[in-house]
Amino acid sequence: MRLCRVLGSVVATVKHPVYNGLPLMIVQPLDDAGRDAGASFLAVDNVQSGPGDRVLVLTEGGGVRQILALGDQVPIRSLIVGVVDAVDGVAATGVDDAGGAADSAAAAKSVRADELPADASAAGRGE
Repeated sequence: MRLCRVLGSVVATVKHPVYNGLPLMIVQPLDDAGRDAGASFLAVDNVQSGPGDRVLVLTEGGGVRQILALGDQVPIRSLIVGVVDAVDGVAATGVDDAGGAADSAAAAKSVRADELPADASAAGRGE
């Protein structure tokens, strides 16, 4: 799973039939300080998120297929599964997918979503 910011929605007039009725969003991965981290990518929105929202994106196809229950041959790899209100404790300071903290001193920190840099929360909302 990845912490991301929704940049906006995507309209595709020609797409695989399984995408019909599923909202597509472009999301920007974030690092532990709320800064852009890597290239943006597309994700199916399962939680009615909007531009500027911080979201949790599942980026593993098997899990996506289980959640959407659309069969085994679904060409969807990324799914927005939650809107993030706050990031507290270890997760706010550099946890990798294996669950290890970046460093134990930093693990005591807590960062709320509204305390992240202004450019991370205002993007896409015209603020």
